[in-house]
Amino acid sequence: MEERLYDLIFIARPATPEDEIKKVIHSLETAVAEKGGKIEKTEHWGTRKLAYKVAKHREGIYIYQQVRTSHGELVHELERRLGVQDSVIKYQTIRLDEELKRQKKLSQKREQRAARRPRRITQPQPGAEQQQAAGS
Repeated sequence: MEERLYDLIFIARPATPEDEIKKVIHSLETAVAEKGGKIEKTEHWGTRKLAYKVAKHREGIYIYQQVRTSHGELVHELERRLGVQDSVIKYQTIRLDEELKRQKKLSQKREQRAARRPRRITQPQPGAEQQQAAGS
């Protein structure tokens, strides 16, 4: 089965103790290990202002993880675990490999169109050199 790469971002309530956040992260790590996946990286981005109010909060503690797995149901399990956590107010998973494939495909199409376009060779206008010299 093909491996897939996901970004997982979740936001905890601003007053959440660090040990509770560590429990959430450990729960996610356990789920990933059970399915044979791998957490590529975990970053604690700290408390940041939210773009809009979420569950009556104007800020939250951001946690970012990058997960590699060949089991699609793992993402559903991670989302389920985040959904039942009282400290988590919002979460989002993004499948990166699909986005990378899409960007590569668009880039190839642009290159093909550019290769088909006739190249314009600009001829210097008569007297252009004289005008440039006069303007200097």
